[in-house]
Amino acid sequence: MSKLYVVPTPIGNLDDITVRAVKVLSEVDLILAEDTRTTSFLLRHLGIDKKPVSHHKFNEHATVQLIASRIESGQSVALVSDAGTPGISDPGFLLVRTCVERGIEVETLPGATALIPALVQSGLPSDRFCFEGFLPHKKGRAKRLAELAGEPRTMIFYESPYRVRKTLEQLAGVMGEDREVSVSRELTKKFEETVRGTLAELIAHFSVREPKGEFVIVVAGRKERKERESCPAEEEQTNE
Repeated sequence: MSKLYVVPTPIGNLDDITVRAVKVLSEVDLILAEDTRTTSFLLRHLGIDKKPVSHHKFNEHATVQLIASRIESGQSVALVSDAGTPGISDPGFLLVRTCVERGIEVETLPGATALIPALVQSGLPSDRFCFEGFLPHKKGRAKRLAELAGEPRTMIFYESPYRVRKTLEQLAGVMGEDREVSVSRELTKKFEETVRGTLAELIAHFSVREPKGEFVIVVAGRKERKERESCPAEEEQTNE
């Protein structure tokens, strides 16, 4: 059936691909890939003899209408990113929006993503949370951090190894060094690791240990103050 399939791929461990994802990738007419080399490796591992077509943030604006037209002409198309779910800090949003605007059916498969495992194993509240992805590198970064200082929900950030310590320091600057945090790296891979503590403790940790790999930072939300002021008059009556 002609439609756009959004297909999550493993974030590290190749065994995390779903049976349904393999079936879709085997049957579609066209596979769009963020990096064709990465996707070709995965397809060979799965025994799928197809050549993916490049679709990334540098060419998507020029190609989305053409892709949508191919789907309208009867082709089925699968969109994958290098790892995880397309559209989550990866290319995908523009194509999905274009298909929706043109009345093309979009089917998104559930699957691998780094933010949920990092959140669940952080030990921080997971009933309510917000995903911030990558913070702005320069313009707007300080403003966004200031806005998040009062966020009561657990916050999730993606970060590169080159900016982990700096980001933790900036978070401590607006949220306080005693704010609880969990940092996970290389999820599902051989050297997967999660470190938990306060922002001050994790800043110290990464001051002596060089950050390596891909990181997910999970920060506790601001705790609400319990304002329970007792009335002096009532206290006097209680003591009599």
